[in-house]
Amino acid sequence: MKDRLYLYDTTLRDGQQTQGVQFSTDEKIRIAHVLDELGVDYIEGGWPGANPTDSAFFEARPETRATFTAFGMTKRAGRSAENDEVLAGVLNAGTGAVCLVGKTHDFHVTTALGIGLDENIDNIAKSVAHLVAQGREPLFDAEHFFDGFKANPGYALDCCRAALEAGARWIVLCDTNGGTLPPEIGRIAAEVIAAGIPGARLGIHTHDDTGNAVAGSLAAIDAGARQVQGTLNGLGERCGNANLTTLIPTLLLKEPYASRFETGITPEALAGITRASRLLDEILNRVPQKSAPYVGSSAFAHKAGLHASAILKDPTTYEHVEPQATGNIRIIPMSNQAGQSNLRRRLAEAGLEVAKDDGRLAEILDEVKVREGQGYSYDTAQASFELIARRVLDRLPAFFRIKRYRVTVERRRLDPARVVTLSEAVVVLDVDGERKLSVSESLDAEGNDRGPVNALWRALAKDLGPYQAFIDDMRLVDFKVRITNGGTEAVTRVIIDSEDGAGRRWATVGVSPNIVDASFEALLDAVVWKLVRDGAPDFDARRP
Repeated sequence: MKDRLYLYDTTLRDGQQTQGVQFSTDEKIRIAHVLDELGVDYIEGGWPGANPTDSAFFEARPETRATFTAFGMTKRAGRSAENDEVLAGVLNAGTGAVCLVGKTHDFHVTTALGIGLDENIDNIAKSVAHLVAQGREPLFDAEHFFDGFKANPGYALDCCRAALEAGARWIVLCDTNGGTLPPEIGRIAAEVIAAGIPGARLGIHTHDDTGNAVAGSLAAIDAGARQVQGTLNGLGERCGNANLTTLIPTLLLKEPYASRFETGITPEALAGITRASRLLDEILNRVPQKSAPYVGSSAFAHKAGLHASAILKDPTTYEHVEPQATGNIRIIPMSNQAGQSNLRRRLAEAGLEVAKDDGRLAEILDEVKVREGQGYSYDTAQASFELIARRVLDRLPAFFRIKRYRVTVERRRLDPARVVTLSEAVVVLDVDGERKLSVSESLDAEGNDRGPVNALWRALAKDLGPYQAFIDDMRLVDFKVRITNGGTEAVTRVIIDSEDGAGRRWATVGVSPNIVDASFEALLDAVVWKLVRDGAPDFDARRP
């Protein structure tokens, strides 16, 4: 029999404490659905009454299989649990579970709360008992527990015992400052269990201030804790919380955890964790972390020729799990380190089968190496590499031709109080013998300029004639600029990430001494790659 391990997600509460993150009610609902599909056991929605968004979310929260949880604090000194309006606000959210945070470090009790140690214990016990009387599942977050245990272990344990004896389902040990290292977490968790708090009622909540939140969580699980808390993509205050997109695959795929524990997450649900991670980044308008374990776009990328050659023979040579297990994919990037093993594998993934003795393989490699010497980078810009290969292999359709383009940037004073910058782009192209001219200004809904590259994109995507339907669901999601050579002869490299309605994401690169020209080159590659992959017709092929 495997031990049951419970997963508690606090993305919507602790994750919202990330600097620069503020979820709307609709965004919280979307994230809650994703978490429920993933299969976590608890979804902590926020602190009802703490702000209008959290209050509105609890009123509109979706029905979920997971236990919805409201977060609050133990009752305040000098009033009863029944008459504490803050605690009442949390209960009024109507969730099946309620998590209350309370002090367990004597220093915080006397300094931050300014009350006696015994009074704090009484507040914890009576608050938890009140939740039990209201028919809720109580959880007690033992704030600053590890620091408190190291300073005064007897008092920290007394706080947890008070919550347990009052009826708390879970006692959650919180490394609130994030400074406790994994060996200490494991040792202290084991001592807590030995002191009479069952592991089956013990949870762990870590922060990543030393980069050890996941390792600390695993140490607590090894010691006997059976609930683990964290957030998607490691969101959270300061350096973040334990990252569930790392913890969950580790618990399900790696030993000894895979054979020791069961969770509410099925293999089918685990295969959706990469999508869940990237959906959260999309909601936050963030670029996904390429190096993220299991879910990052580089997690299964094999750049060195030696690695790629071995991967072709047996993926386990350089992969500890299958990328498909987490919904990710294997990538063989192209770079000036690449060999023919890399190249043929990358071409096969693009649907381009080429014989081993085809002399054009060397020609493709030579062109990549020459262009990288000029400042191009195909390590991440896989779509641009594919277009180079197709061109050399004579498998690149001719969709349209750019005749010319122009970008102007003008600074205007609308009135004495307002000066604006306006970018305007003109693109002239030939589509199947028809000349098309498109003009676009880069303005947002408030009339503010969004820059010359945005104006170029709008003009290019405004009218592609018979190809327009192919790019209507395409959007630009990231724009990166790097100066590869300094001084007066600087060369600029631009990498643009694009995405479409099918969820595909691809990167293209442009290089030029002129940043606008480099951007336009990357934009063109992005459009052409999309047309190729969607099977757009080659109009040149129809001409006599």
